[in-house]
Amino acid sequence: MTAKELAVRCTGGDRTTTQDEVLGESTTDMFADLSLTENEKELSEKYLKERQLALDRFLGWTEQDQVDFVKVLIHRMCHDQHGQIDAFLKPILQRDFISLLPERLARYVLSYLDARWLLASEMVSRSWRRVIAHGKLWRRLIERNVATDVVWKGIAEKRGWQKFLFISKENAHTLVHQELGYDRGSIERLRGSLESLETQHRFYRSLYPRIYNDIESLKSNWRNGRHVLSRITCHSEPSRGVYCLQYDDEKIISGLRDHTIKIWQRDSLQCSQTLRAHTGSVLCLQYDDRVIISGSSDTTVRVWDVHTGELLHTLLHHVEAVLHLRFQNGIMVTCSKDRSIAVWDMVSPREINVRRVLVAHRAAVNVVDFDNKYIVSASGDRTIKVWSTDSCEFVRTLIGHRRGIACLQYHDRLVVSGSSDNTIRLWDIEIGTCLKILEGHEQLVRCIRFDSKRIVSGAYDGRIKVWDLQAALNPRSPPESICLLTLVEHTGRVFRLQFDEFQIVSSSHDDTILIWDFLDPRAGVPLGEVEQNLGANPRTLAAMAAAAMPSHVLHPHNDEASENEEEDIEFPGAAGNPPDRDARNVVDDEQRHAAIRNPPFGGDMHDAERRFNG
Repeated sequence: MTAKELAVRCTGGDRTTTQDEVLGESTTDMFADLSLTENEKELSEKYLKERQLALDRFLGWTEQDQVDFVKVLIHRMCHDQHGQIDAFLKPILQRDFISLLPERLARYVLSYLDARWLLASEMVSRSWRRVIAHGKLWRRLIERNVATDVVWKGIAEKRGWQKFLFISKENAHTLVHQELGYDRGSIERLRGSLESLETQHRFYRSLYPRIYNDIESLKSNWRNGRHVLSRITCHSEPSRGVYCLQYDDEKIISGLRDHTIKIWQRDSLQCSQTLRAHTGSVLCLQYDDRVIISGSSDTTVRVWDVHTGELLHTLLHHVEAVLHLRFQNGIMVTCSKDRSIAVWDMVSPREINVRRVLVAHRAAVNVVDFDNKYIVSASGDRTIKVWSTDSCEFVRTLIGHRRGIACLQYHDRLVVSGSSDNTIRLWDIEIGTCLKILEGHEQLVRCIRFDSKRIVSGAYDGRIKVWDLQAALNPRSPPESICLLTLVEHTGRVFRLQFDEFQIVSSSHDDTILIWDFLDPRAGVPLGEVEQNLGANPRTLAAMAAAAMPSHVLHPHNDEASENEEEDIEFPGAAGNPPDRDARNVVDDEQRHAAIRNPPFGGDMHDAERRFNG
């Protein structure tokens, strides 16, 4: 007899046996009470025999046959019987599996939860909360975010919270209790105690929403332009202007029109060292953890020790100003007003040799960028050219700008360029297509950077603009939604900028370096106060943790320049003028400022290799 036949027999009209009569004692005794009255139980001798027979047959089937039989049986029951079975099944299906697991396995399971579910889980029961507290799961969640997210990592470092993460349990005990004001005797007395575990649990649970609030504040500040501005005035003599810069958490290194490289300390904003050897403006530079490499209008490339400032090597190759350079992974690429691009092999700081010279542009090559696949160059001839990094063979030309190109950045498939036609263009390097044209600057777009979220551009109109990269890449985005922010503080042309998740650092012809900090340093709250306020108020924490999941006027600079260093860089003029005819030296920059027919350009486009701009 099949499962369905037995079900029909047990529920058919010619039978008076209830469904309980077909269920055996060993696994289904609990069902017997669902439909039998006391009187029926007294008449159960026959029922018990038939139930045992049915159960024996039931247990002889496969699991799938058993399920099929129960489905048929339930289908033939009335609504009231369904309710009784539902009441019986609920406590069976809602077992506390976390409490039944060994604590180590329970911690492992709960460690996969995000903030919202971790918070909800510790409110389920005391045993769940104990697993979360003893497993230090809030601390592990924060450490996981810090290890995988640059914003979390940056905020932890800037707020001083990094010292509480990725440490031993002994150090965590000491540091947390010190932060909360415990004396030395209490710290030793509590070491290894349950009270210590609970204190650390509250501390890290309170820290999570504090970091999250900082992240939300940072996003809001970028959207609304709220920032803290710091200013470095370079006091360049006799020439004014900061052409290039690069920064990290400790220092800013800048190249100036007065032929020097200056190193500024981030904490004091004071110049700690000045490097002198160039005999022309320092137009471009890049540094890593070993060397600074700079290019100048004196036609040389110089290599310096980043720690001591010692001049290690001078490279003589280009016959006119070195306008830009980039280096990484043992390769350096330089470009020049002499219209050439040089690819160098870097064996050591004192052994750097030319591998190949690329010649195709018809005017000064103003900027280069590269990765392990392509070298990308842009010129005053209005074109962007793409070359193979391995073979140095020409690949394609990107055509679209109506005047000379001043700046670009290349990453993955995307190239973003800025031009003296006052526009920014986004390109797909693989097919050579212009994806978008951004308009908004009133003069030459001199410098540009982008990351996965934003494009930041600086121009000769003195303005810095922040654009939404994802909106720019979306063809359906309205133009007014793409430009997020315009910053106006420089009183001269913006020559160079660099940015990360927290700040923009820019330099200008006005002889200043500006630091635009979007993570307000005054917004930090001592962790002891955080723990005091939030640890005692789980509702506040709950709201914050739950929310954590889905989830300006231009003043022109009119000072007379004492020398004409910017004439080293060229931009062919308006459309219709032959590039070769316009590719000539530019007269005094201040005289050209109004017309900007052939606006000059100088400065590097390097993105700090170690941590900035992806």
